[in-house]
Amino acid sequence: MQIESGTLYVVATPIGNLGDITHRALQVLEGVNRVCAEDTRNSKKLLTHFGIQNQLVALHDHNEQSKLKQLADWLLGGESLALISDAGTPLISDPGYHLVQYLQEKDIPVVSIPGASAIIAALSIAGLPTDRFIFEGFLPAKSSARKQALAEKIKQTCTQVYYESSHRILACVIDLAEIIEPDRKVVVARELTKLYEQTFCGNVNELLEWLQGDSNHQKGEFVLMVQGARPTNDTSAIALESLLTILIKEVSVKQAAKIASQITGEPKNSCYKIALTLQG
Repeated sequence: MQIESGTLYVVATPIGNLGDITHRALQVLEGVNRVCAEDTRNSKKLLTHFGIQNQLVALHDHNEQSKLKQLADWLLGGESLALISDAGTPLISDPGYHLVQYLQEKDIPVVSIPGASAIIAALSIAGLPTDRFIFEGFLPAKSSARKQALAEKIKQTCTQVYYESSHRILACVIDLAEIIEPDRKVVVARELTKLYEQTFCGNVNELLEWLQGDSNHQKGEFVLMVQGARPTNDTSAIALESLLTILIKEVSVKQAAKIASQITGEPKNSCYKIALTLQG
């Protein structure tokens, strides 16, 4: 792979298992002039493991704004840079947004080197609808604020995804149990790609029992996923059929289902089946 001068490479790194590093990521980390890292101590271990010696520059929440001009000057001067976080894909609940935005405004090239992402890894094994989902990052630390946030977000009809830490996961699920319907499916993925990786699927009360039944279940890094809300009354189904009836007169069944799903929040497959029935 040829490293282009004056380019920032946003590089995904493993979320646990170092075997998940990509060939392109290694080429970039070795080939750029400098590597911008959320925590240089953690990133040095990663580079050392793969035999890469490169200059590390700290870039985190507390210094990102002050580093923007320096990094842009390096790039405009012909250097190439890589941006990595402690784990996973940068900017996804990690630093880097201000830098990428700043560089785009100056027409400096930014290239993605995709790879591991805890959100996508968790959704792929959750058994929940993934044609539409929302990622909400970390919930508030205080219970009252967390409950308020959850009460607003769980009304969404699409799958909801949250990050949670070991010292708050139990409190978070306790709060969730007070708000969510007892039959709604909840999935938690713990320590993804690591030695003690676990996934639990069930309703919120079953999840609460699972967490409380073994203190080890509360350790590590968590992705919490919640099934989307169901339509509250029959008028939603009537409205969906009316919408699809109009759409299939103008576009294909597949396109009508996609548009209806985006508007109503209903799963695309369900919209497609209804559209086929209406057309037939």
